[in-house]
Amino acid sequence: MSEVNTNHKPIEASLLKRCAAIGSSTWADALDVVGIHGVVQGVTQRAGQGRVMGEAVTARHQWGQLGEFDRADFAVGQLVAATGPNKILVVDVGGQAISTFGGIASTAASLRGATAVMIDGACRDVDEIQAIGLWMASRHVTPLTGKTRLQLQELGGRVMLGGVGVEQGDLIVGDDTGIVVIPRERLEEVLVAAEHALAIDEKVESAVRKGVPFAEAAAAANYIPAKA
Repeated sequence: MSEVNTNHKPIEASLLKRCAAIGSSTWADALDVVGIHGVVQGVTQRAGQGRVMGEAVTARHQWGQLGEFDRADFAVGQLVAATGPNKILVVDVGGQAISTFGGIASTAASLRGATAVMIDGACRDVDEIQAIGLWMASRHVTPLTGKTRLQLQELGGRVMLGGVGVEQGDLIVGDDTGIVVIPRERLEEVLVAAEHALAIDEKVESAVRKGVPFAEAAAAANYIPAKA
């Protein structure tokens, strides 16, 4: 297994505080403004509540047929050990319907204070994960185990999640609407665009609540300009 140094300077607390006020829809609008493809597709929330936000911790599994790998190659313990507060574990299984995370692993991750787990692959034991309360998203749900079918290839490298490239340390936001990935090196730029979009949203909503017709409120804020 290729293992990458996962040590990096955490995102500044002041930036995280500003980021925490912004939902996935507004982030998606901001990503459009700056021309970044960062909206995850096809990976669905299975458990957990509310909005989560954290730095990506990445892992990639190779997949095969039953018995192709040793049970030890599954290495789910290493995935659990990589989790923690303000960290979101992102596992790339190439979209395969083979479970990477189940109830026991989710319990262990939760006890470590994991913020969330997101898998471009599958999880299982969803009822247990829901009872634990761990925020979990996956492409598939299946009882099919990854033992002897999956081999951990890399920790800390670039992975794919729902068609979006994710680097170690990127900011990930997940909520009831969806999941977005904001590249670490462009976080401040995207955050400025997101805060601008949020201010416009709030202006339009405030006007609508005061009885202003939506079209008029949207045009006044340049949210949706009136058609000539």
